[in-house]
Amino acid sequence: MKARMQMSTSMVRQEFFKKWIKGMQIHSAFNKEMTIMERKRAIKLSADVAIASTRSTATQWSRAVVAGVSASAAGAARAAAEEILGRKLPERKALAATCSKKIVRRSRQRRSKGVVRSSAAIAEKLVRNRTRVLKGLVPGGNKLDEISLIKETLDYIASLQVQVDVMRHLAAAAESLDHQQISF
Repeated sequence: MKARMQMSTSMVRQEFFKKWIKGMQIHSAFNKEMTIMERKRAIKLSADVAIASTRSTATQWSRAVVAGVSASAAGAARAAAEEILGRKLPERKALAATCSKKIVRRSRQRRSKGVVRSSAAIAEKLVRNRTRVLKGLVPGGNKLDEISLIKETLDYIASLQVQVDVMRHLAAAAESLDHQQISF
């Protein structure tokens, strides 16, 4: 069981790495002279789309990442995303302006002064606040109930771990190449 899970993880790492590199190559082909900020955005976009495409479309967070890219990406970013995903992204129309969530939330809060809250009410509010924060961290989390949110969060964390592992290995390999070139 553990060997199969490790095999699966290594296959996901390989698939992510191939797709990530493909996205970076497309960005480089479109724009030879990138600024540091453009390069940062290209790396992040390629990594996000690559990790989302390695997961099944059954996960809400991966669909949310792809939807976010299709809504905002243009030029090299759009071409890289389409190449990584292996399909055309749908065209999105401009979204209507929305009210600030803070203002809406503040207007809904009606506090009665002088009322002592029970420990259960305090704990419930704490859980509600942490759930709201978690929904904001996981792509597409706003649309999930609590049980689905936990499942999606676990899947998202596993995917991010794969992403970090691949990037660490790549950075270590690049560093060892630099040391070898310096010694010659």
